[in-house]
Formats: sequence, C-alpha cells, structure tokens
Amino acid sequence: MDLRTALDLVAGLDAATVVLVEGASDRCALQAVAERRGRSLDGVAIVPMGGATNVGHFLELFGPRGLDRRLAGLYDAAEEGYIRRGLERAGLGADLSRDRMADLGFQVCVADLEEELIRALGTGEVERVVEEAGDLRSLRLFQRQPAQQARPLPRQLHRFLGTRSGRKSHYAGLLAGALDPDRVPPALDRLLALV
Repeated sequence: MDLRTALDLVAGLDAATVVLVEGASDRCALQAVAERRGRSLDGVAIVPMGGATNVGHFLELFGPRGLDRRLAGLYDAAEEGYIRRGLERAGLGADLSRDRMADLGFQVCVADLEEELIRALGTGEVERVVEEAGDLRSLRLFQRQPAQQARPLPRQLHRFLGTRSGRKSHYAGLLAGALDPDRVPPALDRLLALV
C-alpha cells in the first residue's frame, strides 16, 4: 500500500459516508462536479481503491462487518462483476442486479468515466479544455501516430487522457469542472444526489 492510499483510508475512518471509487481520477471528477454545483462534501470521504479488484477489502473495512459507514461507489461497466461479488460477500445483498447495486449507492459508468465525460462535453469542448491546459500540441502529435489515425476522435481523446502518468486525474478534474451543471453524466449525478 502506498502512502496516498494509506492517507485516503485514514480520511475515511472518521467520515459518515464513504464513497469507493476505482482510482484518483474518479475522485477528482466527483470533487470537481460537487464544487461546480456548490455542493459541500463535508462528512464524505472519497476513497480510491486502486482498482475495482480491491473492492472486497474496502467493503470489509467500511461496510457492515467493519466500521459500518454509509457506503456508495462509482465503477466502470467492465468491473461490475467485481463490485457485485464484493457487495454480496460483504453481506449487502444476494444476486444483485445493476439496478439493485444502484439502490445500494453504487453507480455504473458506461463504459468508463472518461468516456462519459467526453460524451457529456462533446469532442470540441474536450479539445478546448486540452488547449487551455497547454496540451493541444501533444494531442495533435499523438493523433498523427499511425495507431491513432483510424480511431474516431472520441476514442483518440479517451486514449490521450491515459498516455502519461497523472494526466487522467488531471483531466478528470478539468473536464468535470467544464461540465454544464445540467450535462453531468448520470452516474456522477446520481452519486452526488445520494451522498
């Protein structure tokens, strides 16, 4: 466990509500949307798990068999099985459907958060955010790579966001902060309504 994960865990120990997210980029996006809406997250700890495969450990710590905190979460559609099994093993239900997991506070991003942010903003707005961040030249160089030329623009942008360490988290906050409040991806919107 790295220092950042340990600190995130400690922050969640005193929180009334713990929101489990796959990684730091999810936390950045959720915080940016809350800030944009003027929404306080006092009493809420957003805890990155270092990937959905770790959900069981976090549910044991924060769930009914552990600290018994109010739980919620955000996950990518491809990771749904891990989340479902974790919730079931933690005693939070059996044979959970996606709708039932949502009722428990766990919201799904289809296919992932970056795709949802790109879709909500539109490619033109994403490129504007990239330009304002000073990365437009890097994006254009990236788009010239042979492997990228056949991809549609949304897929190029999605891939670009993950090409350098820290870029995904950096842009998650910037893109979420650029969202019009009525265009927030449904998973983020539902999650904020719950916590």
